[in-house]
Amino acid sequence: MKQTILITGCSTGIGLQTAIYLHNEGYRVFATARKQEDIATLQELGIETFYLDVQKPATIDKLFEDISKLTNRLDVVFNNAGYGQPGAIEDLGIEALKQQFETNVFGVHRVTLYALKKMKQQGYGKIIQHSSVLGLVSLKFRGAYNASKYALEGLTDTLRLELKDTNIQVTTLNTGPIISNFRSNAKRKLIENIDIDNSRFKELYKKSLSLEKSNVPFTLNAIDVAIVVHKIIKSKKIKPRYYITKATYLLSFAKRILPTKYLDILLDKI
Repeated sequence: MKQTILITGCSTGIGLQTAIYLHNEGYRVFATARKQEDIATLQELGIETFYLDVQKPATIDKLFEDISKLTNRLDVVFNNAGYGQPGAIEDLGIEALKQQFETNVFGVHRVTLYALKKMKQQGYGKIIQHSSVLGLVSLKFRGAYNASKYALEGLTDTLRLELKDTNIQVTTLNTGPIISNFRSNAKRKLIENIDIDNSRFKELYKKSLSLEKSNVPFTLNAIDVAIVVHKIIKSKKIKPRYYITKATYLLSFAKRILPTKYLDILLDKI
């Protein structure tokens, strides 16, 4: 019987490429998206796709109800849905911060709770939480996103320890720069939630908005993440975390060996 894989946030980028890759490898993929056109695109590819907005608990309820009607097993959950809210801390309103946490933390937690209920019933399962290199180190003008990923790291590390006596395995993906729509979505959130014209960082924000694409080194393609997810699915005993991109390896190593004041100097240059 095919293993079943639930992936959230499959409209574009990592979620989309992972859904396609695993579907082509013969897994039964349950993909989710918010926009009907994205759902239709995935369905045309032969992937079972469902509407999900992780900020709306009712849609999570319905998702798991619908899946339970199709199968009595859920082997893997990949919590991929998320976005980045840019902006300096001093320009960040409470509502924008709440929205960041609703998606990147609370939405992930709600899906995880449902997955745990099913996996405890069946006696096994794997949960993959998509964090970031910014769950390990902090960069300027990424405060909301940094904080949400730090929170996810804490929840995931704790959950992993609490599930030691079960056959449910939990791991974290710490991705670095990946080619996706993440940057364009972040630009939209910057315009939507930051008062650019009245900020002392006005010129920096406008420069960021004018850039057509990021020139961050060590950038990988979304398919590189899909390959790692596939490796996790196939592994009998998975690692607590997986670093993806050289940037993640380098910055995580720097955090371990450098005193904070020297790490700050390094991060200030990025």
